[in-house]
Amino acid sequence: MNFNQFQDNPFVIKVSFHKVLEALEEIAASDVDYRSNYAKALIEKTAPFPEFREGMTTMKQIEDNEVLINHLMADLFPTALTHNEIKAVTIPFLNITFNYTERFKKIINEAGSAFDINIRDFDEHQFYIMSCSLILNAFYNQHFDFSKPLFYDIPNAEGIMKHYRILYNADFLEIIPTEKAVKLTQEDIDQLIDNFDDIELWKEKFPKESWILKGFGIVLLFDATTENAVSNLKSDLLKVTGDENDFSESFQRIFRSIFKIPDLRIGFTSFIQEEIKFNTMPNKKQVSSFILSENSEMKCQNALNSSVFKTLIEDKKRIAISNVRKFAEAPENEKFGCHFLSQGIESCILAPVVKDDKILGIIELVSSMPRELNSLNANKLDTVMPFIMDTIERYYSDIQNKIEVIIQHEYTTIHPSVYWKFQKEARKYILEENLNPDYIFKEIVFKDVYPLYGQIDIKESSDTRNRAAQTDIKNQLSSLIKIVEALHFQFNLDILEQRKFELEGFFKEMFSSLKADTEQQIQRYIEAEIHPILNKHNANDAVQTLIDDYFGEIDEITGAFYQERKKFDKTLTSINKKMSQLLDSKQKEAQAIFPHYFERFNTDGVEHNLYIGNSIAPQSNFDLNYLYNMRLWQLQILAEMEREHYALKASLPYQLEVTSLILVFSSPITIRFRMDEKRFDVDGSYNARYEVVKKRIDKALEKGTQKRITEKGKITIVYSHSHEEKEYKKYIEYLQFQKVLEPTVEFLDVEDLQGVSGLKAIRVKVILNEEKKAIAN
Repeated sequence: MNFNQFQDNPFVIKVSFHKVLEALEEIAASDVDYRSNYAKALIEKTAPFPEFREGMTTMKQIEDNEVLINHLMADLFPTALTHNEIKAVTIPFLNITFNYTERFKKIINEAGSAFDINIRDFDEHQFYIMSCSLILNAFYNQHFDFSKPLFYDIPNAEGIMKHYRILYNADFLEIIPTEKAVKLTQEDIDQLIDNFDDIELWKEKFPKESWILKGFGIVLLFDATTENAVSNLKSDLLKVTGDENDFSESFQRIFRSIFKIPDLRIGFTSFIQEEIKFNTMPNKKQVSSFILSENSEMKCQNALNSSVFKTLIEDKKRIAISNVRKFAEAPENEKFGCHFLSQGIESCILAPVVKDDKILGIIELVSSMPRELNSLNANKLDTVMPFIMDTIERYYSDIQNKIEVIIQHEYTTIHPSVYWKFQKEARKYILEENLNPDYIFKEIVFKDVYPLYGQIDIKESSDTRNRAAQTDIKNQLSSLIKIVEALHFQFNLDILEQRKFELEGFFKEMFSSLKADTEQQIQRYIEAEIHPILNKHNANDAVQTLIDDYFGEIDEITGAFYQERKKFDKTLTSINKKMSQLLDSKQKEAQAIFPHYFERFNTDGVEHNLYIGNSIAPQSNFDLNYLYNMRLWQLQILAEMEREHYALKASLPYQLEVTSLILVFSSPITIRFRMDEKRFDVDGSYNARYEVVKKRIDKALEKGTQKRITEKGKITIVYSHSHEEKEYKKYIEYLQFQKVLEPTVEFLDVEDLQGVSGLKAIRVKVILNEEKKAIAN
């Protein structure tokens, strides 16, 4: 048998002990003490076997010289450590090992003769490139950190998988080029660095068996079972969701590795704080409850004895029972102990899962052997409990959405495109209602849908609203100043002169920016100090007319002048109504193209969300052409809304401008119906990026300026990728041909937003009706 474990290898392997023999020659030459004689004896014994220096190329040569090799390795493998160290002679990255320590031999023997020891997740591609990297570092003086943690997974005699970290010592290895070796330039090395996946390139630069690997390595194994199991547990817990069918088997395998108990079983019992009650997880396939056994729920005081109840529930501390049979001998423990014994449990650990001082449930570790679980190894839970805690909390969050009592009439404003799925779930509930009273509604989720977001926003609406408020307050103050001045002329009271002075002070304040509480302060002053004066004095007819006219201008609801704000509100309402009507009307036409979810929001303008994909209309054979069609439709509709606003603007009390924006997001996302908010929202952390961009983009600036990316009369299209730009340029060119958009197109870089960078934008002006007529003429 030769050493070529893999079909291709850049090395010719020669297991040589020449460096050990050279070290022994130096000791022999010293001629000092017994070590000199010992070294001479070993050199003499190896002399008839030139392969010890020149290199062995088969396992048979190694096996034939096993005893002599063992003697040569004596200094590197001290007898005193043979039962402690897990160590052997090896060739790095290959499963060639020999001259084992006694502990290593014991591990291999327990695994069984049928077990083949292999490096975990290590394939021929990795082997070849790591071998080449050894050459680059040793021969070409490079410093590539190509290493990654390597592990052997080896079962023990009880079948528990143990995980051993591999550490190599390559001090006794030498790398020698053959005639087939390719001489590399720095350019070649740079090319290799950038092409890890191009195995053919690596084989071109390092042909098969073009280098000699002469010598031997030493492998030292470190038992990393607990650390590895904890790492695996983290990974598995991240995968766990409320929809998982079965994760108990994976958990049990991991916990068995951590606790080194082959028959360890894991259970979990949910805890209802409001009722001090235990219940099982809704999906019993996931993990069983040893506390409840066949019961689905039970009061905690009935399930536990008083001392266990106090420890677990009141003190929120874990309890370890190393011998359940002995524990059950005490009269107060008999019922609880016998309940566990009936399930074959002889030792156990029960640990409350506590988050923010609230018990989420009880983790149960049980064994059929007494003393296997105890207060000492219970401390191992400290390592994994934080991950379990977060996962259980996340699981409850998912389950909570499912266990809300939801029937068809509770789903408000459900869009027709997704109504079928709510109807399906409601129908399932009706069928299950009698057979399964505890039936839980499933969450309504649509996966792999493409989002389209657009808005037509009323420009500077907040500033206009504030200016309208200032005008109303100034008009009210101006009227009051005239009235108080007239009253002072009639009655000649100094207090009236003071009130006029105070009103004029407030009036001057109105020429600066309006503060949040300024209007409230003025209204309180008017109601407390001015109105009583107007109602108390017997004014002459001329002054009384002024007073009557003043009160006639006051809004009954607000108690203040509200004329300008009413005009603003009417303008805002008119724009929103017109835009909404147009959008809703065109939406009905768009549904005929391909069914999709649509929702509209009115704020200071009109926003819309649209989601399209196969999961929303599974019978309609969705393909990307429908998405492209909807994107073109959206661009056309926003242009039409711009024109409608332009036609409407002249008839409005306030000449408010609008800006339009589209957000392009090409990756499919998942949307979920939020039970608490009765609406759809994006689901998952990656999908949430879309929502973050959507909320922040309308206030975004052009990069390097203080100018907003949106402008009146123009549509701004925000995107991330070049293929999106290419796609929308086609739509724009088509609409320019249709005389919908102007010829000039602007390409912008968007200033980085919080947590979002690299956005770009296209901005193009809409041809309004009068401009369209001019072009036609």
